[in-house]
Amino acid sequence: MSYGFKIIVEGEYALYTRPEMKVERVSYDVPTVSAMEGLVKSVYWKPAIRIVIDKIVVFNPIRFINIRRNEIKTKIPQRNVSSQMNGKGCSDIYASEVRSQRAGMLLKDVKYGVEFHFELTGNKSEHADESEEKHYNIMLRRLRNGQCFRQPCLGCREFSVSRIELVDEFDLTQVDSSLEGDTDLGYMLYGMKFVDGGKPVNDNWDEPKFSDKADPMYYRPHMIDGVIDVAKYREGIIC
Repeated sequence: MSYGFKIIVEGEYALYTRPEMKVERVSYDVPTVSAMEGLVKSVYWKPAIRIVIDKIVVFNPIRFINIRRNEIKTKIPQRNVSSQMNGKGCSDIYASEVRSQRAGMLLKDVKYGVEFHFELTGNKSEHADESEEKHYNIMLRRLRNGQCFRQPCLGCREFSVSRIELVDEFDLTQVDSSLEGDTDLGYMLYGMKFVDGGKPVNDNWDEPKFSDKADPMYYRPHMIDGVIDVAKYREGIIC
């Protein structure tokens, strides 16, 4: 039995930030693998499974738009939130005091096909039954019902997905003609490889502490007629 899925995702804007652009936000032409993994995890995820992206299909023409956005240049420390939950301290920040305006070069009117599967990690979960079929059925039900535990986004949290649809196959005749041919996308960020491997460094799942240390992974994919065969280029990952 196959435990893979194919979904169509759409949105008004998307931003897959190029790390080499420093302060200003400039998007890759196409989604990064880690962004699509995060999107899927917004629907369903457990420590016992790992989401693996196999293929990304770009349907709409690649169009950019320049905007300026207000960003907050700091974040609330977790310890402050924990203290406030216990009735001590305060975790407030005032946007007017830490606001920073930045330019952004975004993608506009995007539509993607995402093919993925999951693998068992062997990590602890809430239930003893960790069969692939169980997780497959949960993911299938949530995709069919349009359920998610947080709003899926296209790269950045403020650029929400407007529609997710589970499909049996991708209709490649809908790929825009401007995407025909072989396009070398250059080196792209594949994702982050965390030192802890997803397991608590203190070996305590009740009060886990994870390492924030990670190394970036890059790969060099080609887009053929709008299709990025991620599985094919995964072997060429550079860490």
